[in-house]
Amino acid sequence: MILGKPRALRLAMTCLLSQGHLLIEDLPGMGKTTLAHLLATLMGLDYQRIQFTSNLLPADVIGVSVYERRSERFHFHKGPIFAQLILADEINRATPKTQSALLEAMEERQITAEGKTRPLPQPFFVIATQNPAHQVGTFPLPESQLDRFLMRISLGYPDSATERMLLQGQGGRQKLQRLRPVASGTDLAHWQLASQEVFAADALLDYIQALIGQSRSLSDSTGLSPRAGMGLLQAARSWAWLEGRE
Repeated sequence: MILGKPRALRLAMTCLLSQGHLLIEDLPGMGKTTLAHLLATLMGLDYQRIQFTSNLLPADVIGVSVYERRSERFHFHKGPIFAQLILADEINRATPKTQSALLEAMEERQITAEGKTRPLPQPFFVIATQNPAHQVGTFPLPESQLDRFLMRISLGYPDSATERMLLQGQGGRQKLQRLRPVASGTDLAHWQLASQEVFAADALLDYIQALIGQSRSLSDSTGLSPRAGMGLLQAARSWAWLEGRE
């Protein structure tokens, strides 16, 4: 369905196994939405797509309490955030106030609304797409939001041979309807735990610390956070696990 992008697919799967969140930055029409839908379907995950626009409110994402006259009580109506895989489409077209509605969900797998904390389904995974920052009507993601994404990737234009295959109908979103799950949320949780058990040698830890230290020494960067270092280590473990290494 997604042709000619094996590295991007491997990175997306690595991110999923690492219990991280994925940001795909690319031009419209590159297959960002198709990739999110593909992962949700094959993994048997509950899937919700949220179209981020300039007039989207935090309550549209999280949910809202509505007064019901029959019971004379307020009842909380869950928003689309209560799903196992969220596609936050064109996330940088929403205002920073609405973008921040995802902060708690992405870090703690829960949301707090009207003084009450509610857990989100497990596993919980956000795939966000954004258009390049130079396009009209975009709001740059704050650093606190970017830090919650384990990876930022792009798909890019296909090569000539791949594009010819697309034109011949060998891939694309139209085949989504015929897909059937090949796993379940329980399988994914098992794989996530298995990938965490991959051995990481001291030399690898030294290398990760060197990368973190170098990023913090750059004058034009805020540097990698401790969360980023732990995410990088888990991504390395997941990548090795996918290749059958211990």
